[in-house]
Amino acid sequence: MTTRILPAVGDPDAARSVTTLIGQLPDAEPAPPVTDSTQLVDTLARLAAASLDELPEVVLVHERIGPVPALELVREVALRFPAVGVVLITADASPVLFSAAMDSGARGLVTLPLGYEELASRVQAAAQWSVGVRRHLGAGAEQITGPGGTVVTVSGAKGGVGATVTAVHLALAARASGRTVALVDMDLQSGDIASYLDVQFRRSVADLATIADISPRVLQDAVFVHETGLSLLLAPAEGERGEEVTDRAARQIVSALRGRHEVVVVDCGSQLNSANAAAIEMADTALLVATPDVVAVRAAKRTVRMWERLQVRKAEETVTLVNRHHRSTEIQPPLVQKITGTRIAGVAVPAHFKELQAVVDAGRLHELDAKSTVKQALWALAGELGLVQAPAAAPAAGRPGKQLARTTDRGSLGLRRRTGGR
Repeated sequence: MTTRILPAVGDPDAARSVTTLIGQLPDAEPAPPVTDSTQLVDTLARLAAASLDELPEVVLVHERIGPVPALELVREVALRFPAVGVVLITADASPVLFSAAMDSGARGLVTLPLGYEELASRVQAAAQWSVGVRRHLGAGAEQITGPGGTVVTVSGAKGGVGATVTAVHLALAARASGRTVALVDMDLQSGDIASYLDVQFRRSVADLATIADISPRVLQDAVFVHETGLSLLLAPAEGERGEEVTDRAARQIVSALRGRHEVVVVDCGSQLNSANAAAIEMADTALLVATPDVVAVRAAKRTVRMWERLQVRKAEETVTLVNRHHRSTEIQPPLVQKITGTRIAGVAVPAHFKELQAVVDAGRLHELDAKSTVKQALWALAGELGLVQAPAAAPAAGRPGKQLARTTDRGSLGLRRRTGGR
């Protein structure tokens, strides 16, 4: 049996050493090494999109891979690509690290400096495990494999620009078209998705923060299934509990939801913390909502520049939605694009708040009339972002744009680590 091996090694010298040794293994088919965590995940996602059989049996993750720390990368690969056996290469052979690697989903650990016998043994074991998993997955068509669902984050340039309304209606549009959808409130201290959808539920995203392995049963207990069919993961009722949700917890939560839903929409609010920074970094599309006024556009520019400084997201990989737009407004979408350096959504949401007021006050945002121009624009935006499978389930205002390409090079993880603390 030929074993396809994909090494993920950032250091060029270490990559040459690993590649040379892999080439000596019997029946091994080494792939060119990838140099960072983003490239690894994107490569696996591309292969999985073609076919489960295209994935390598074994991925070797070097301890100095970046920007995402090795153990977190192992966990993400194990969650998103369960048919791949991950082996960690590390100089630390301590029982503590071994246990942490196994908890993260690694199928083996090889110590540095590399030895032929140890590497051959670990690769063979991981490959055999991978083959067994693929045989099992092939028998169960209902199981989700590959890269999982599409993740879209929605952030406000400042408070009050309509990020939550946007997030809710993107999720509703995707759900109405027949997709399985999770809507996550990652505005941890002041999130109000529950108020907009008239929900009272004691579980929240904070209840998943300390769980090392989020099983389907654990996830099901934390999620509220709304009457619309949306799976809601709400912000904690006590805002101070938001501090319990770390960047690592956020990554694990979003990955778990992504593995069980076709679309995951994350409301990140307007304040950046380590948790929603991780979500924005992971997202296939990061949407930034701004209104066409000087204060909001300046705030959008500050937000984009901050994301770039913290290596969360590049400006050109961010999509800005102009909300409350009017033709007579001096600030038009092309000017917002020029100022922020982002891409502008092909849809602009009109300034018709009166259409929303009754359903917002009643906590029934999901009952917004189909004739509402605001709803039409937001559902057209869902089509533009590729969240709605044809035929669209709601009236569309204008022609949806082309589906936005999956972003790459999303930067490093952990706002706290970058900034030295909260």
